[in-house]
Amino acid sequence: MKIKIIDAINKPSINEKSEIVNFLHEHLDEFGDQKKDIVKAIEYAVKEFVSLGGFVILLVENEEIIGATVVNQTGMGGYIPENILVYIAIHKEHRGKGLGKTLMQKAIEISKGDMALHVEATNPARFLYEKLGFTNPYLEMRLKK
Repeated sequence: MKIKIIDAINKPSINEKSEIVNFLHEHLDEFGDQKKDIVKAIEYAVKEFVSLGGFVILLVENEEIIGATVVNQTGMGGYIPENILVYIAIHKEHRGKGLGKTLMQKAIEISKGDMALHVEATNPARFLYEKLGFTNPYLEMRLKK
């Protein structure tokens, strides 16, 4: 297994971006978003348009993606963390092997500043995030227009 980091310097090819989007869309299960939203997060991370950037980390085995995470930089600090972990997924056949922890630890290691993430209360990954030091000091509320 190898770890691949994609960012503004190491941009994905069109095919690779499509593979990442398809992987995340399939393996995020009920916690995922539409493909167009996943594309936006990846393009933000690799600065395909004016953005603060971020990165994508892939776990690859035998040329196949078995894990992926997308982190976007917020440009904030203190009152809003500098980074937001937007997506993280492990291939359904590779879950329970510690790969989610590996991805999270690598994302924490290479990000500069604090990190936030959103997780559904029913998502079993919540327990991994808590073990890695994430806390839930706030109740998030959203207004959708």
